[in-house]
Amino acid sequence: MDIPVLTIDGPSGAGKGTVSRLIAQKLGWHYLDSGAIYRALALELTEKDVLHESIAEIVDVALGMDLVFSSENRSVLLNGQDITDLLGLESTGNNASKIAAIPEIRAALLQKQHDFKQAPGLVADGRDMGTVVFPEAKHKVFLTASASERAERRYKQLKEKGIDANLLKITADIQERDQRDSERQISPLVPAADAIYIDSSTMSIQAVVAEVLSLVR
Repeated sequence: MDIPVLTIDGPSGAGKGTVSRLIAQKLGWHYLDSGAIYRALALELTEKDVLHESIAEIVDVALGMDLVFSSENRSVLLNGQDITDLLGLESTGNNASKIAAIPEIRAALLQKQHDFKQAPGLVADGRDMGTVVFPEAKHKVFLTASASERAERRYKQLKEKGIDANLLKITADIQERDQRDSERQISPLVPAADAIYIDSSTMSIQAVVAEVLSLVR
């Protein structure tokens, strides 16, 4: 049975997560947040006090993680524990970005990501879903927005949660992460050759969802 896959790649803060969850709900498909896999691993390494230089140990931890994603209530469970709120921390994102640049760790997590491909279909959100993890996917989207717009969105999110935030620092962090993600040798952040390119800078979430759904349907 050929299980359909929709990949939605793009930089941090482009709205991939929100769009992917909504589409997974509307289609009744499974959902994979690949960025959360790396973020969860970053949290697990901190919890277990594993040094980032010890690649063999990191791979062991990565292979042993039990992760469950819910597109309904946006929760993520790691080994039975709800880690949803911790995933959104800037420190978690930065640590995850550093881990994601290590080839051995990307290779170890590849099969874990493939395991999410189950009937009736999968919406996979990340940086290299359409280029490396699911290159055979029938439907591919590259969703982006300007760095300033993405920083503004992140700033508002943090403020709404009552978290103190600095817009200039968030903008600098996003630009630094973009550069690191696009320049890394393994699985750099680039649109797949056959992906539909969507710039969400001036679009509502609903408009992006409608455009992506029209592509799938």
